[in-house]
Order: sequence, then structure tokens, then C-alpha cells
Amino acid sequence: MPLHPSRRSFLGAAAGTALALNLPAATAAAPRFAIGDKDFLLDGKPLQIRCGEMHFARVPREYWGHRLKAIKAMGLNTVCAYLFWNYHEWREGQYRWDGQRDAAEFCRLAQAEGLWVILRPGPYACAEWEMGGLPWWLLKQPGDAFLRSRAPAFVQPAQRWLKEVGRTLGPMQVTQGGPILMVQVENEYGFFGEDRDYMRLMRQAVLDAGFDVPLFQCNPTNAVPKTHIPELLSVANFGSDPERGFKALAAVQQGPLMCGEYYSGWFDTWGTPHKRGDNTRAIRDIDAMLKANGSFSLYMAHGGTTFGLWGGCDRPFRPDTTSYDYDAPISEAGWLGEKFSTYRECLSRHLAPGETLPAAPAHLPVMALPAFALSETAPVFANLPKAVIKDTSPRNIEQYDISRGLVAYSITLPPGPAGKLEAANARDLAWVYAGGKLVGTMDTRRRRFSVDLPARTQPTRVEILLYTIARVNFGVEIHDRKGLQGPVVFRTRDSMAEELTGWEIRAIDFGADGDLPPLRWQAKRLDGPAFWRGSFEVQERADTFLDMSSWGQGIVWINGRCLGRYWSIGPTQTMYLPGPWIKVGRNEVIVLDLTGPRASRIAGRTTPILDELHPERDLARPASTARPRLTGLEPVHAGQFAGGATTQDVKFEQPARGRQLCLEVVDSFDGKPHAAVAELALLGANGKPMNQSTWTIAYASSEEARKEDGSALNAINGQASDYWHTAYSDGLPTSGPARLIIDLGAVVDITGLRYTPRQGPDTVTGRIRRYRVYVGDWLVEQL
Repeated sequence: MPLHPSRRSFLGAAAGTALALNLPAATAAAPRFAIGDKDFLLDGKPLQIRCGEMHFARVPREYWGHRLKAIKAMGLNTVCAYLFWNYHEWREGQYRWDGQRDAAEFCRLAQAEGLWVILRPGPYACAEWEMGGLPWWLLKQPGDAFLRSRAPAFVQPAQRWLKEVGRTLGPMQVTQGGPILMVQVENEYGFFGEDRDYMRLMRQAVLDAGFDVPLFQCNPTNAVPKTHIPELLSVANFGSDPERGFKALAAVQQGPLMCGEYYSGWFDTWGTPHKRGDNTRAIRDIDAMLKANGSFSLYMAHGGTTFGLWGGCDRPFRPDTTSYDYDAPISEAGWLGEKFSTYRECLSRHLAPGETLPAAPAHLPVMALPAFALSETAPVFANLPKAVIKDTSPRNIEQYDISRGLVAYSITLPPGPAGKLEAANARDLAWVYAGGKLVGTMDTRRRRFSVDLPARTQPTRVEILLYTIARVNFGVEIHDRKGLQGPVVFRTRDSMAEELTGWEIRAIDFGADGDLPPLRWQAKRLDGPAFWRGSFEVQERADTFLDMSSWGQGIVWINGRCLGRYWSIGPTQTMYLPGPWIKVGRNEVIVLDLTGPRASRIAGRTTPILDELHPERDLARPASTARPRLTGLEPVHAGQFAGGATTQDVKFEQPARGRQLCLEVVDSFDGKPHAAVAELALLGANGKPMNQSTWTIAYASSEEARKEDGSALNAINGQASDYWHTAYSDGLPTSGPARLIIDLGAVVDITGLRYTPRQGPDTVTGRIRRYRVYVGDWLVEQL
């Protein structure tokens, strides 16, 4: 077949490896799929990609076919599939593609349903997955800047991983009769860095792995120019304003327009309201993209569930819920409701000539389970392994070859006065016991790493039980080493701090699949952290939702399979239990509860609870008495932002030095007494955004917490799709200017800031017009 004239711009240059590898021209002359000047081309004819994301790791293998049928019935012609590196190589050099990890079988099933596949193999994925898909063992290497860089400590393992992907999935490419049309290189690297040579290195690794289909990269609209290289097609990720996204693409390349991730909803984090997508806007945007001859991938078409311990964590530290429902058109349990119908109706208007939509698959059966008791217990401390690690001062657990789980630290203190035990770091949550009694907690969400210890009249054993929830999956914080980290000191009022040395460490490492240790059971109720065991019996198998609302915080196993994490602070109060994982007859349920249940019973519901918050069930923390201390201070800068959703850089007249920065809002473009910030980055002495890994919110004048997640942390979490928004649901009048104060963790030099307004149409509230900026060592006082 002769070379189609519209293939010139990206065939080979973007990713057609025949030209990239200097093969004879005849070999590259007739690929089945190519990238032209304006269109994707399949067998020489334009193909408009209508894609939906589905992560096979988040869907029971038994249901892959059902969900793919739903994706096809919605009007999509392609499914986008992430590979999570750590899911397949949890231990270095040990690759797994069996069972739930059988990516090739997922591709075959997609092809059987008439769907093409876009493969996203990483090495970095994000996707609200543990460490963004990067394996934990990389963190055995020292340093906080080598991940996603050209450092050999990262590149060499990544190259090995991609070669393994090529070995496993290379035969599934369209060039070999399979469904894979395109392969993504890295993921949203422009949100992390701007090293184009790194992107070229990752591209070459994909080529060396044997992929000969077109390659591409994706970035949020604002970051498209940062890492664009002519060797890769760029696509833009956004949840609104497709016109602006497509303009960003047209500014850097000539080629088909595509949204790599269009957000149907959003993910949930523990302790914040359940997120919902704007369905009306989504249909309007999809309609506009298709009318503009654009392509898209819906993120998510079906979110599913982050089973096991694979849930990720938003920056700076906000763990994601086990439910990954995402408010997607296909629900967590595969249900097809009104949102699915509106997407199907929209997409049916854009079918290719002769194309028809199949009927939607039937609703899968669901059942209730009568409440059953968990009456046997196995205390955590009594079931720790005998193997002891001894160390002078605690280090991150990766140095001990521990991947994740429960880690117990113990030391004996001599008699002495009351004081404060302080650690350099504690990732993630820790319960501190003195003489067997709980005396306090450490919480990395609040950067609270100290606990008051009472006076001791005799030698006292101090035990610290640490629980790793999830590694951060986004930003520089992916260098997220876990554990109690020294030096650990004991500080009294009358003496200098004394470092505590000579620690004993025991760990229950849950490994890749949440493996349970051998447990010694007893038939009595206990206070404190413990495993609980019970069972239920059924005569048929169907989906159900385990109601965990009477429990505290921990992990659930069903018939030895790790179902996932729960936390009664919400918003999710149930756990999706797929029917195929239930046995006819007796089913054993084990629950790890770290804070103790209010009632040790579980029932199975026919509907989930996705939006019920209980902040009163969280770890206790002192009430905030923080107030701004700006009286007499002159702003280091005052100005006015431009309207619209575009990210804006502001340079200060003179560099400012301090530990804390306050953004004070004078007024907003809509004239209403609200303020919103999607992202606030600070520019350092080199004029580039600073590392945010140690930042915390020192003060926010208010934040919306009932109608939506408008928490102040959204302003520094690297996600432009969420935002800080001042409170509005309580109906109380606003008092004083809106203020946001960030603690940077250390005194630094600041030369400016980067402000990303709340995204969306011009009608959204809170976009800041006039503002003032203050910088100082301490801009907040405690009353």
C-alpha cells in the first residue's frame, strides 16, 4: 500500500520505529496505524479515537469481559490500559504476569470485544497507585532526586522493566495482529520536570523493548510545551476547556488533536468529601472535541477498586480511598446508570459510517449479607515475628528490606521526669505506648512527630507501632521512605535533648499482595491494635458491599485475599466485595483494626456508602488556635492577576526571605466574597518552582468542607483539577480578607510565585483579582 500523504509529519518521527531505527524504507511504508498531519490513520483511513481508561489491576479478572463490553456499549472504540511497574516487579528481578496481572489476556479480551488498546507502561504512572507505580526497592538508593531522572540508579531498572514489557506485550501490537495501537512514554513528566533528554532516553528504552507502533507523551495543558520533543506526539490532559488544550497542542506540533485524559470525575482521599464530575460539562466538552476532529481518552471510563494495599497518596500526604469509583460512567461495581446513558447518547452521534453500538451488558447480581460477628482476636504486639532488627537509631524501613506493613520499635527508658519524645520523621501513622499504655500518636499528615511521655519511677518499655498507609504517587514526594526515622530524642524541661539509641525493631511485612502472617487466635475481646476473625455462609455468590462503619482503621481479608484498606473517617464506609471472590459455603473474614471497633460485626449491603464523613473518628489532635500575625508588616509584593484559567508567574520586585508566606486576597473577578487557588508554587533563587515536599498549611481563613473538598491542602498538592475554596455552605458572612499561609519548613529565598487559578469556565467562583503577598519567619501565632 502506498504511503498516505497525510502520514508525513509523525510517521517515524513521532514513534514509527521503522524510521527511528534506520530500517529500509519499504519496511515503514505501510503500517496499519500511523499518525498523520491531522488524523490518526488506520489502514490509510482517518480514525477518531474514542477511548476510555480501565485499569485491569483494579477490576477482578472474572469481570474484565463485563467491563469491556460496557466500555464498547458506551460508544468507545479503544481502551487505555496502565501497567504499574511495582505490581509486576514487587521484588527486584521477579516479574509476575499471572492471574490478576495477566496484561496480555486483558488485551486479548479487549480485542475480542472489538476494542483497540492504548498501552501506558510507565515507568511512572501516577494513577493514585502506590508510589505512582514505581517499585519501593528503588528507595534503597540514597538521595531525593534520582527517581524519574537520568541517574543510572533509576534508568537501568526502568530499561529492564520496559524490556520485560516488550517481551510480554510486544506480540500484542497492531503490527503483529494485536490490538495495541499506541504506547505512551512516561506520564505527565512536565508536571515533574523539564529534562527533554530524559524523555528521549525513555523513548529509546521503549523502542529498544521492541515496540514499533507510534509513541506519544501526555501532559496537562499548562505543561505541554515543557517536555515536548518532535520525536513524540504530544497529547493534552484536562477536565475542562478543550479549546485551550487543543490550542496548546497546535502551538508545538502539526498532528491530530487528542486529550490524553479527560476527567469524568475525580478520586477520593480519606477524610474529604466524595468527588463528583460535572456530567453536563463533560458531555459538552466531549461533543466539542469530536466536532473539532479531536480524539480523547476518558479518565476514567470505569475506575474500579484499588484492592489490596495498592492505593496511592496525594501530596503532601493525603492517602487515597480503596474505592476508585471516580464517579465514572461505569461505577465501581460495574453498574450502568444515568451518567452512562448520557455518555452513550452523546457518543452515538459521532459514530463512523456503518458503526452501531451493541447493547449494554446486564447488571451483575448483588446480595445483602446478614450481620456476622468477628469474635476471635489476635493482638498485634503478641503476634509480631520473633526476628529482631537491632539498630542504634531507626532508619527508613527500605534499608531493612521491609516493603510495607506494621513496624514495631521498642526501647527501655530509665526512671526519670516527664518529657517529650521527638522523632525526625514518622511515615505514616504511629501509636506510642509507655508501659503498655497508649500515650499519644504521631501523624505525618500533620507533621506531628512528637509525643508527651509521663514521669517514670522505674525502667519503662516504650513501644511505637507504625502503620504504613501508602507511598505518595505524585510530585517529588514520590521519594517517600517509610518508617520511624531518627534521630529520636527525649527532651525534658530542665535538660538538653538526649538521643535515644539502641532500638529493637520487628515488622509484619504485608508484601505485594497483603500476605497475612501466622496468627495466634484467642476468644476474647481486646483493646488496642488486633486482628479479628469471623465468618459468614452463603448458598450463592453475588457482589456485596461490606459495611465497615463500626470499625476504626485497618485492612480486610476475605478467604485469605487482601480486599483493601478501610478508615471510618470516610468518605467511603463500605468495601466492594466481588461475587467471584466469595465461596459457596463458609467464608473467612479477617480484619486488622488499629484503633478498635465500636462493634465487631459486619453486614453486607446491596449499595455502597461513598460519601459519609466522620472527622470525629480521626486520630485526636489539638484544636487549632492559629491566627495571622501580619500587623505592621508591609507586603513584599502586591498586584493583580489576569482573568481566566491560565497559570501565571509573578516576580517580586526584590527577593524575599522567610519561612512562611501569606497570600492575602483583596478581591475576586466575580465580585463575590470567595477565593480559590488551584495551585500555588513559589519560585526560588533560580527562578524555578521550589520543592514542596516539606510544606504545610499553617493557616487558612476558611475552607469549604461540606459541599465539596475545598481544603487548603489542595492549593499545594500539585493537582490543578482540585482547589482551595473558602467556605460557603455554612451561610455565615465572610469576616476579613481571605488568607492562605504556607509554612515552607525552613527559611528560604523567594523570588516570586506561580498561581494557577481555579480551572473551568469563566463563571466559576473564586478567581483572584487583586492580592498581596507577605513573607516572614513566623506569620502565624497560636492564641
